[in-house]
Amino acid sequence: MTPLTWLYAPGDRPEVVQKALSSGADIVIVDLEDAVAPHRKAYALAATAELLSSPQPVPVHVRIHAERDIAPLAPLPGLAALRIPKVTHATDIRAPAKLAPGKGLYALLESAVGVEHAYAIATADPAVRGIALGEADLRADLGVRNDTGLAWPRSRVVVAARAAGLPPPTQSVFPDIRDLDGLAASCAHGRSLGFLGRAAIHPRQLPVIERAYLPGPEEVEAAEEIVKAATTDAGALALPDGRFVDAAVVAAAHRTLSLAGRDGV
Repeated sequence: MTPLTWLYAPGDRPEVVQKALSSGADIVIVDLEDAVAPHRKAYALAATAELLSSPQPVPVHVRIHAERDIAPLAPLPGLAALRIPKVTHATDIRAPAKLAPGKGLYALLESAVGVEHAYAIATADPAVRGIALGEADLRADLGVRNDTGLAWPRSRVVVAARAAGLPPPTQSVFPDIRDLDGLAASCAHGRSLGFLGRAAIHPRQLPVIERAYLPGPEEVEAAEEIVKAATTDAGALALPDGRFVDAAVVAAAHRTLSLAGRDGV
């Protein structure tokens, strides 16, 4: 199943992590970095290691604080992947890949340098399963005040992921957990840019994100029409309404139908 919802939970609050695991999120991200105060880092790591000593009901990723966090977590059966913050160069991926063989790595690009090296980072090692923006730090680094200043970095990370053969990036978190209408509008914009799914900081954001990223009935109908036409003709296809579609459009239609299958459409 294609993941659409990724829920962050602070590693120093095991009770919150447990709630996250039963929240309905496709993936839970246990955070050892920004969500944990410096004096709580050691406890957060120990609590997370205890949790991951056994398999979990949903995939669990851990956003590490420092490279030293990797060794205690890497062999644990409950760990699905690691999220590496503040990646700026491809070389930042090499040590985590060696320390956590067999585990997926997700690189977070949170600076201008990281965005400039997006493709190199995405192709740095076979362990890299995805790249994404850390927009709070990126805003500060770039000195931008609104989304307009993030238009190019967002497109850059989408293109780099596609060029590297990785899944589309997930959107960065929407910080206002009360503004669900704003979240929905932001998700719609992100989807139009090529993102797929979004990280959340509260369970109430999950259904909004999922609805925004699931294809609607009209999209499903259009995709079914394209796929049906592709079974009878090869090459460029002419649809009844006069539109021409090619192999790339057919592949996109298959992706739409696959995604729609999450919701029983």
